[in-house]
Amino acid sequence: MSFRQLLHATVLLSGASATVLGLLVVAHAQVNGDAGPAVVSAIWWLVATGIGIASGRRDAANPQIARVLAEARAANELPEPRPVRTLLNRLWPLFLVTLLSGVAAIWLPQVAGVATGFLLIWALAWRKQEHAVQAIEERDGVEFQVERTSPIEPLKLVRLPGLRRDRPEHKRSAAGV
Repeated sequence: MSFRQLLHATVLLSGASATVLGLLVVAHAQVNGDAGPAVVSAIWWLVATGIGIASGRRDAANPQIARVLAEARAANELPEPRPVRTLLNRLWPLFLVTLLSGVAAIWLPQVAGVATGFLLIWALAWRKQEHAVQAIEERDGVEFQVERTSPIEPLKLVRLPGLRRDRPEHKRSAAGV
């Protein structure tokens, strides 16, 4: 699985998890007739959205991604593609938080409300990282693939040769302008 695909999936799944947990908070308020936790959660979600947008406004790769890209080892062979296994291997904390917060929402909707805010921050803060990695890949003529590691080990990447992007020069008009 390419690193860009992993980043894209992370943002989408974080947003999806936030949506599910937010729905659970609202459903709890609807069923129990107690809007208090939902209102407080909605205020937290607005604050979290602002934090996420502010954190993710840069077009450059953030320091964590830059470090992982710099530590990528060079290879000439494409790793075995296992996208589902890679997603489960790298995003298990996201799935665990979603599951535990969802179960806790039955009795304590505030837990799901808080988790929703943090997932919103995560999704919005990382939303431009896929494009930053793509720009680096096009500039350097490489492609970064996720290396197979243990779920508790840090993420490791493999740098494969790719096609360098040639940018066409601006052509002048026939009038010589």
